[in-house]
Amino acid sequence: MKRFIYGLLALSLLVLSGCSINEDSSSNDSSPLPQVDVGEDHSSSIVETESKAKKLLHGMTLEEKIGQLFIIRPDDLELNLTSEQINDSTNDGAVELDTNMQETLKKYPIGGVALFGKNILNPTQLTTFISDMQKQSTIPLFVSIDEEGGIVSRIAKSPNFDVPKFESMQKIGETKNVAKAKDVGFTIGSYLKSYGVNLDFAPVADINTNPKNIVIGNRSFGNDPDLVSKMVFAEISGLHEAGIMSCVKHFPGHGDTKGDTHTGEVSIEKTWEELKKCELVPFINSIDTTDMVMISHITIPNITSDGIPASLSNEIIEGKLRKELGYKGVVISDAMEMGAITKKYSSEESAVKAVLAGVDIILMPESFVESYNGIYDAVKNGVINETRIDDSVLRILNLKESYHL
Repeated sequence: MKRFIYGLLALSLLVLSGCSINEDSSSNDSSPLPQVDVGEDHSSSIVETESKAKKLLHGMTLEEKIGQLFIIRPDDLELNLTSEQINDSTNDGAVELDTNMQETLKKYPIGGVALFGKNILNPTQLTTFISDMQKQSTIPLFVSIDEEGGIVSRIAKSPNFDVPKFESMQKIGETKNVAKAKDVGFTIGSYLKSYGVNLDFAPVADINTNPKNIVIGNRSFGNDPDLVSKMVFAEISGLHEAGIMSCVKHFPGHGDTKGDTHTGEVSIEKTWEELKKCELVPFINSIDTTDMVMISHITIPNITSDGIPASLSNEIIEGKLRKELGYKGVVISDAMEMGAITKKYSSEESAVKAVLAGVDIILMPESFVESYNGIYDAVKNGVINETRIDDSVLRILNLKESYHL
């Protein structure tokens, strides 16, 4: 059964000083996003999907449930490595599944892995590595990657892979042609699918509203909320057509920032109403189509009362994203190894806070074992209700089932 998406709602946006709207911001046909056939309907037979997921959930141990809450680097499966070695994006990369890693998978039945350049040598190695990890996992893994097209492309930037390359999403946005954004999604999704990857941490839904931004820049489709929304929506449809899960990032918008959450705290001063007229627009318009929403570590003092990063804020995740905006899918944190988290919280503290805030998947904690044990102890001590864990695991299992994992 095919699903047809009927385009984005027309946007009536006020021009904000920090969110410029180009005068010529329409796509080349000057029309809303066209009807897009996104391929197989991953949300079909919802009742059947949920019944399968619920049946699996009811038979899982607490340890198995907690494992599903994590996407980690493959290197985390080597328990003898230090955090510095594991979180180094270029050195000491795991490239094959050895017996130590197999034993770790049995002890900690994780939900997925995130691949980096150091884990990728060539097509044969990558395909074998992914296949071996899947064979050792009782519940199939999310196999994820940052393959945005442009500067953040783990596979396309490797000299050993002959795949199409894109200069940047900014260049795609400058064409104002949504078909090109869909082609990005389908092209990237197709080669990811061929290697066994099933989840792309893309598209970037941030709007490049601050010229001093050192993190987003040309990773964004541009500085026009309407255009970025159309491009994001189209790229998601391309990924879906290729059979790849999408993850829009970095909610509630990392575009109007100057700092880097990889190294420390980053704050924005906008109010929620200001964000809704600008940075939030692409997220709002993809909320019913994306498979995951990634929560950034930015702090938003004019929105939250607790002053903590969005990834740990119940006000942002449960209050704004789920209740106000109506998002029902999987919420994943940005990488928890980043300085905005690790400089203030231990791995145990951040994991527990993230779950209490409403995060479903904890991405790449500084110490996976400490995070895992922290959540386990929090459930046993009554800090986290097991039904809260069940809510996240059911969303995760439903998503995996909808992609026939």
